[in-house]
Amino acid sequence: MPVIRLPRALVGFCLVVLLLLTGCAPQTPSPFEQAQQESTQRGATPAVSREATQGSEFNKFFPPDGDGYERIYVQEKKGFAEAKLKKDGKDLAMLSISDTISLPEAAQKFQNSPMAIAGYPALEIGATQTAILVSDRYQVKVLSRDPGFGPGDRQEWIEKFDLTGLSKLQ
Repeated sequence: MPVIRLPRALVGFCLVVLLLLTGCAPQTPSPFEQAQQESTQRGATPAVSREATQGSEFNKFFPPDGDGYERIYVQEKKGFAEAKLKKDGKDLAMLSISDTISLPEAAQKFQNSPMAIAGYPALEIGATQTAILVSDRYQVKVLSRDPGFGPGDRQEWIEKFDLTGLSKLQ
């Protein structure tokens, strides 16, 4: 019997040594570790400006439900609010308002726009997005989610926002 126990003891010992060696081995640093450290350092620039408008403030400026269309809020955070536009259970578009105070470059792209919607500088962004800049600060955007929802539809829905009310927000 002692001959049978010796291999079991040896196997057990080898397993313990193996666990100790692999468990105590130094871990290689994550490629994201340095970025995480830099983004959380004191004095790091915050992603969203303290002056940015709360997302909940934007909700009252979105177009209301009606005529078979349903607006479903999907995201709300400081400086941003977004809603889905649905009809007959089908996602047609994403509607959003964002405060460009945190990202001035977003507002600068409207400076030389030859296009206007409801009196505000407008841009077509790719084949699926239309945006305007209200009061040199708030970007109102409609993003098509359905191929049948084109530039004319996006412009129509931008005009349904309470742009006058939004322009008075500061």
